[in-house]
Amino acid sequence: MAIFIKRVKNGLASLALLLFVLPSYVDAGQVVVRKSSEPFDAFAVRDQVLREHEWQEALRMQQQIQILQALPVGCILMARPYAYYSCQGSFYRPYQYKNKDVYIQVDAVGDQD
Repeated sequence: MAIFIKRVKNGLASLALLLFVLPSYVDAGQVVVRKSSEPFDAFAVRDQVLREHEWQEALRMQQQIQILQALPVGCILMARPYAYYSCQGSFYRPYQYKNKDVYIQVDAVGDQD
């Protein structure tokens, strides 16, 4: 019984230490404190945060775009539903950029016959 009580006390001490230390590692993000006399528009802040989020998403999407100056060997020109190339499971659509042909990777085309 004494061993059981000792283990319970050690467990409670460990739990108390964990509960004391754990909250000190929580990051709530940036906190801004303003005087109540300063004008503050919560909707403008919300709109700015949304714009920043949209910008980050646009950058993330742009990083995922693959643009090639030349197609890999063995690509097949497909004509439906629009002109694109099928290259071993990847699909590229031709575009003109500064009077040069470039190929942008597109999602799988649904009408593959």
